[in-house]
Amino acid sequence: MTQWLGPNEWQAVALSLQVAFVATLTSLPLGLFIAYALARWRFFGHGLLNAVVHLPLVLPPVVTGYLLLIGFGRQGPIGAFLDETFGIRFAFEWTGAALASAVMGFPLMVRAIRLAFESIDPKLEEAASTLGASRLMVMMSVTLPLALPGIIAGMVLAFAKAMGEFGATITFVSNIPGRTQTIPSAIYAFLQVPGGEESAFRLIVVSIAVSIAAVLVAELLARRASAARVDRS
Repeated sequence: MTQWLGPNEWQAVALSLQVAFVATLTSLPLGLFIAYALARWRFFGHGLLNAVVHLPLVLPPVVTGYLLLIGFGRQGPIGAFLDETFGIRFAFEWTGAALASAVMGFPLMVRAIRLAFESIDPKLEEAASTLGASRLMVMMSVTLPLALPGIIAGMVLAFAKAMGEFGATITFVSNIPGRTQTIPSAIYAFLQVPGGEESAFRLIVVSIAVSIAAVLVAELLARRASAARVDRS
């Protein structure tokens, strides 16, 4: 692949994979918590939280990217604090691309995991509690294993969204080769110059291959998780 792709193309592929992995893994803990809260708890503001979580799906991606720039840019309240206190920068950095991708893929992750939690019979968790298991033990030994196929599905959806995210990313971190240029933004850049169609086509092929591989791996992991769940029962 390194011989087939040029240096700029390879940089875009490597950065896209890095952004997608970081976006998926860092958003997973919060996604699990919010999905569980929406599935099992009833509290004041439940509907509002659900609406906020799904907001990136209905807002134009450019609007989401602009809001991230206002909040997490170097002059923004959150961005300025993180920069001055911890030296963490998002605007026009690959970390910003990961943040934008995580925000855009978060609703898809939460939706899939929430459905997985809702499909679990609460009586199974109650049975574990009556046997003396703590809430943490019930979560680790019953709830999460039963919800694992849905968790995997949510992670794959978030990963795929991160790989293909364009509008919010280019608005928040621009399109800097080797720094913030992911596969979608590189394809866009190549299509804007004469003779760039060949490079754009190669990146499209790579994008399709990565997406298919992610789906196949997720299917394999989901089957193994389902088989393990049957064995436990």
